[in-house]
Amino acid sequence: QAHFVESGGGLVQPGGSLRLSCAASSSIFLWFSIAWYRQVSGKQRDFVAYIGGEGYTNVADPFKGRFTISSDNAKTMVYLHMNSLRSEDTAVYYCNYHPARENYWGQGTQVTVSS
Repeated sequence: QAHFVESGGGLVQPGGSLRLSCAASSSIFLWFSIAWYRQVSGKQRDFVAYIGGEGYTNVADPFKGRFTISSDNAKTMVYLHMNSLRSEDTAVYYCNYHPARENYWGQGTQVTVSS
C-alpha cells in the first residue's frame, strides 16, 4: 500500500521558485499516474499537474507556463517545479494518484509566497 510523503515547501518571495518532492513508500510511479494537488485555505483541493508512468505530463491551465512536473530516472520521486510564484499560490500542496484516491492523502507541504 503506497503512502505519499511531500516535502520541499517553505516561505518564498513573490517571483521566486520552489521544487516540491513526492516520495512513495512503494514502487508505484512506474505503473500509476501521480499528480500534484493544492488546497488554498478555506477552499477545495484543486488539481495542479500529473505525470504518467510513461512520462506523459499534463499541467492544469492556470499553472501552465509556470509549473512543471517531472520524475527521477528511477521513478521513485515526483517533483513539482514552481516558478514565478505569486501570493495566490500560497497553499498546502499534496501528491496522490491521478485520479486521486481518498484514502491516500498525506500531510502535504505548505508553500507560502510572501514578501
